[in-house]
Amino acid sequence: MEAVPDIEVPKWEQIALDVEKQIRSGAYQPGQRVMSENIIAQAYGVARGTARRAIAGLVEWGMVRVRPRQGVYAAPRESWRKPE
Repeated sequence: MEAVPDIEVPKWEQIALDVEKQIRSGAYQPGQRVMSENIIAQAYGVARGTARRAIAGLVEWGMVRVRPRQGVYAAPRESWRKPE
């Protein structure tokens, strides 16, 4: 039986998983503002496009909601679509 090679997780997904973990742990309460695209880019040392994709992933998973011109906010638990 052959070993399965390690699959590299894209940087955007690593960031999204980290923010998801923070939300699940209660570091961000529902309705609380989460890191912006610029803050994520600076904090993780990535391009804004990567930060934008991480936020898009969190939106797809139901973990955050984006309010145009206001920011990114933690979503209530009942909207989470990604299993733990």
